[in-house]
Amino acid sequence: MPEETLTGTLLLSCPDQRGLVARIAQFIFTRGGNIIDLDEHVDTNEGLFFLRVSWNMTGFALSGDEVSNEFQPMAEEFQAQWTIKLSRTQDRRRLAIFVSKYDHCLQEILWRHELGEFQADISLIVSNHTDLKSLADLHHVPFHVFPINKENKLEQEQKELSLLKNENIDTVILARYMQVLSPTFVAEYPNNVVNIHHSFLPAFAGGNPYKQAYERGVKIIGATSHYVTDNLDEGPIIEQDIIRISHKDTLADLIRKGRDLERMVLARALRLHLQDRILVHGNKTVVFD
Repeated sequence: MPEETLTGTLLLSCPDQRGLVARIAQFIFTRGGNIIDLDEHVDTNEGLFFLRVSWNMTGFALSGDEVSNEFQPMAEEFQAQWTIKLSRTQDRRRLAIFVSKYDHCLQEILWRHELGEFQADISLIVSNHTDLKSLADLHHVPFHVFPINKENKLEQEQKELSLLKNENIDTVILARYMQVLSPTFVAEYPNNVVNIHHSFLPAFAGGNPYKQAYERGVKIIGATSHYVTDNLDEGPIIEQDIIRISHKDTLADLIRKGRDLERMVLARALRLHLQDRILVHGNKTVVFD
């Protein structure tokens, strides 16, 4: 078994100013860290600086909370918003996948998970229907059903949240889960609920986007993965893709082509999220891929 290593990852945004990269690199170097990945971006319109840097912490002079505590004065000087995450080679996020009746996005995630693409455990699957239980059983993932209607929606959500807390879930994936989460649910997992929407947002938000696109006669359709917020289909966008269509395509063709986009876009977004490559700034994201 390879030796376990500890990695630090800093995500930072602040007003742009001279010497930021040098100062941060010096902070890591002088404490014995070895930078293994660094990416930065300057938004010249807003005068903002964004950075993601990871470093090997073998022999690093600080541990645990000491890293954040010692970086805090520099962050305050920069007027920065920032997070530092420490992760070991064997650390794995705990995922819950929410589904309804469509299986294509769930199939993609389960397949890629079995290939070892995600450094995470799929701890459970939650659904408001029983349709996909056999698929969950095939992959030996616990399957929990919470039937939802207008009368019991909030009560069932509380049961779901209790389950997620008991299982120490840190990321929720909505793999074509056809229910709108309440603000209470979203508040429990800020920037940790990843959704797939079957349109190229902001176009055709809400229900039946393929039907909307077909009736509008568009020449491209798309899929969008985004973080869930209180505003339906308006959360920070993580990943998108498109495919061309023509006047020959029926509504069924749009849905068929869209399924391929949905599964790929959600899988890419999940990888980026798990690797801490997404910096959320307001309602936008900076994605360091």
